[in-house]
Amino acid sequence: MLISFLRLSTHGASCNFNLFKIHCGRLNHFQYNNIRKHIFRNFEFTKATEKTLKDSNLTLKLFISTSGICLVKLISDNHTVLCQSAKSRAVGYPDQNALVLKEPQFEWKQFLQLLIPEIWSLLGAVSAALLVAFINIQLPLYLGNIINILAKFTQDSTAQLSFMSEMKEPALKLVGLYVAQSVFTCVYISLLSGLGERIAAKLRCQLFESILKQDIAFFDSTRTGELVDRLTTDVQEFKSSFKLVVSQGLRNGAQVIGAVSSLLIISPSLTLGMLGIVPIVIISGTFIGSLLRSLSREAQNQAAKAVTIGEEAISNIRTVRAFAMEPYEVRLFTDQVSLSCSLQERLGVGVGMFQAGTNLFLNGMVLGTLYFGGHLMASNTLTAGDLMSFLVSTQMIQRSMAQMSLLFGSYIKGLSSGARIFQLINLKPHISSEGGQILPTENLVPEVQFNDVTFAYPTRPSQTILKDFNLRIPAGQKVAIVGSSGNGKSTIVALLERFYDVSSGNITISGVDLKHLDGTWLRGNVIGLINQEPVLFATSVRENIRYGDSSVSDEQIEEAAKLANAHGFISEFPSGYDTVVGERGVTISGGQKQRIAIARALLKNPQILILDEATSALDNESEKLVQAALESACKGRTVLMIAHRLSTVKNADLIVVLQAGQIVEMGNHKSLLAKKGHYWTLMNQQNP
Repeated sequence: MLISFLRLSTHGASCNFNLFKIHCGRLNHFQYNNIRKHIFRNFEFTKATEKTLKDSNLTLKLFISTSGICLVKLISDNHTVLCQSAKSRAVGYPDQNALVLKEPQFEWKQFLQLLIPEIWSLLGAVSAALLVAFINIQLPLYLGNIINILAKFTQDSTAQLSFMSEMKEPALKLVGLYVAQSVFTCVYISLLSGLGERIAAKLRCQLFESILKQDIAFFDSTRTGELVDRLTTDVQEFKSSFKLVVSQGLRNGAQVIGAVSSLLIISPSLTLGMLGIVPIVIISGTFIGSLLRSLSREAQNQAAKAVTIGEEAISNIRTVRAFAMEPYEVRLFTDQVSLSCSLQERLGVGVGMFQAGTNLFLNGMVLGTLYFGGHLMASNTLTAGDLMSFLVSTQMIQRSMAQMSLLFGSYIKGLSSGARIFQLINLKPHISSEGGQILPTENLVPEVQFNDVTFAYPTRPSQTILKDFNLRIPAGQKVAIVGSSGNGKSTIVALLERFYDVSSGNITISGVDLKHLDGTWLRGNVIGLINQEPVLFATSVRENIRYGDSSVSDEQIEEAAKLANAHGFISEFPSGYDTVVGERGVTISGGQKQRIAIARALLKNPQILILDEATSALDNESEKLVQAALESACKGRTVLMIAHRLSTVKNADLIVVLQAGQIVEMGNHKSLLAKKGHYWTLMNQQNP
């Protein structure tokens, strides 16, 4: 049960950062072996630790983060941490996952570095917001003066000329305050809006750059939706929270302090009475507000689930349509939307009750102020204008306090979003794409050698794909690797592209270890990769081919297309090379897409060409056209071919048969057939 709970806890955890405790007591032999096998299998226990494990009362603590990663600690009865281990749904590189074992902290230093270039805009916005707060504090006092004048002349209706002269000065001052309030409000909102947008743009660009620099293993264990959510939702929430907290926080805070001071000056007795009631209401409102926010988060999460289901169905519409699963997807989506609707209705009722209670309190305060204020007026200790000023100032305090309570939620949300953004910006990849060695073209020998390579994917560390793998690909020769699925053929391609680093051994090009070479230079100039399913971008054919080298001319693009046997069909398109291929190239056939991808790879004139099952997804006619293009493209280059269709590798200089990550046969087509071994069996399976 202990192990089952751990597995349940590490799968699909949606909490921010929770702690679970399981009191194990003293472990029997079976429990001890289970903990060693399933939780702390990579931990080296000393004899002293083993004795403590068996003799002490133990507690297992599980710290679960949003990404489902779990930090497990086994603690003895004297609070000593005996051992700890990290588990997750998909474990990436250790130091990358270590960053999300705890809730990320907001990087104030980094944030201030973003603010420094914008300091004058920030100071201008802050000054304007404080001036608006100061003006708002003055408004009730001037309104009170006008009320006093009105009250005075209500009793003496004969002095009309005197009324106009007395009203002129306070009225003009009030108009001036209104104009100044509008101007400074426009100034601080405009400055903060521009400041927030510039900071958000910098964060978004830094975040996108950091994401693109991460290892392929990072993308293996991280959903694309999560990364897009950080680029969009997290940055947007951080920007909105920043602008709200700076503008509304400063203004409302200054207004509360200034208005309370004004109230004490106007009527200390009324002020003390109000201050005795308001804190109780604020505490009650904060408690109710926290419950509503919790319900709001639950409703938002449920709405997000519905959107996720809808997005998945739409993005995979061909599969949904092919299996006639539209009714199922509609029913699934409807159930989630109905649940979201129910939560939103409950939230609406709660907000309505909260708003009703707030209105009742505010109206009760107005009535109470009028009652006790009227009593003070009757005893000539308070004027009508003072009572009016007191009422307006009181309402200002109430509005400011209400907005500040909402700002606290925005502050927490913005802080969390910012922490997640900075966490990913500061995430350092294991494999750096820049800064390595660049070999001069004249010294580069396109010879590849795998030396005792052992490799397991970071997401499956216990499953070894290649073990003690050795292979030499001579310069200028065509080497084919064949074998059934799951034996490591595409893994060899991934390692040669240095999408991953080997677990042990090394791979060399021109005698230099891949780890010592500049990754950007290697992939951009030396190696050309053509996949089984090439991806085209939703732009023109010309831009898709130019993606291999953005500096090339249109003439060079056409030459690459001719070499890839693609110029003919491209010229027949209505807009030729300017034809837009649609998202992922859905508007053109598989064979056409493949030949455009070949042209893109050839444009950078790579000395090593990798063909990863480049024709396996094509029909016979398309395969012949693409194969002709590939034969032309392979001339004068070192070629590594990965193939399922053995008919495409007959002309290879060397054929390598792979099984369970190891080479079982090597030779050319004729010699391997003569052996009647693995290669012969594979050929007979494909040609019965």
